[in-house]
Amino acid sequence: MTGIRVGIAQPTISADARVNGETVRALMQKAAAKRARLVQFPEGMLSGYAKEQIADWSQVDWGVVRAELEQMMALAAELRLWVVLGSAHPLTPPHRPHNSLYVISDAGELVDRYDKRFCSHTEINHFYSPGSDPVVFDVDGYRFGCMICVEVNFPHLFSQYERLGVECLLLSAYPVDSIFELKARAYAAINCYWVALSLPAQTLDLMPAGLITPAGIYAAQVTGRAELAVITLDRDDPALTVPLRHARPWRATALKGDIYRTRAVTDPRSTNRRSL
Repeated sequence: MTGIRVGIAQPTISADARVNGETVRALMQKAAAKRARLVQFPEGMLSGYAKEQIADWSQVDWGVVRAELEQMMALAAELRLWVVLGSAHPLTPPHRPHNSLYVISDAGELVDRYDKRFCSHTEINHFYSPGSDPVVFDVDGYRFGCMICVEVNFPHLFSQYERLGVECLLLSAYPVDSIFELKARAYAAINCYWVALSLPAQTLDLMPAGLITPAGIYAAQVTGRAELAVITLDRDDPALTVPLRHARPWRATALKGDIYRTRAVTDPRSTNRRSL
């Protein structure tokens, strides 16, 4: 296998779903022209993000959001391109929307939706309903998982995706501090998988969007005012032999505990920790 090309977007998000839809479709075209098989967008890309573009859900025309989403699905089929798109997902009133990532296949089908499980204090009290499940999907033999923004603060979510066999975690966000980037790099290195950060242009002063390798270093970043980076993920890259071929299998074995339980000793000098 020669790898898979992934596009990571860093667009400006507006309060107008029509404008956001046009932006998404233009970047889908650019990603496809660069031979990407999947393109990722930030948190809240289509609907706008609560606390930023959206002060109240009454501002959102859900019919427009749906119409724009349907156009994206049709274009995904035309381009043979997978799309992971951030948007609020409306529920039955009076329930608040989910903060979601739509997973659209290269056949133009909505194959899954990730709903943010750990919302911030403001989100859960004023804007969103929480989700409950992880989402994984495969494209060309590579396994992807989804996560959103403040969930970067919950290590067990990253470990869960490692156990689910994820090779690239798609972390779409609207970050509020620069330490976010350091956390993402650490999780990539600890779990030995790629982490793709798709962020809005509005947070460029904090960090650029980009792809972090299983070694915890950047393979690519969206430079300057560019809105898209396309990079190849290749599990056969010799530079990633240690994290992918050695560290990840070893850590998985270590976590099972058998290698330690079978080597445990019965020794008074071990059990007595108060003597020399």
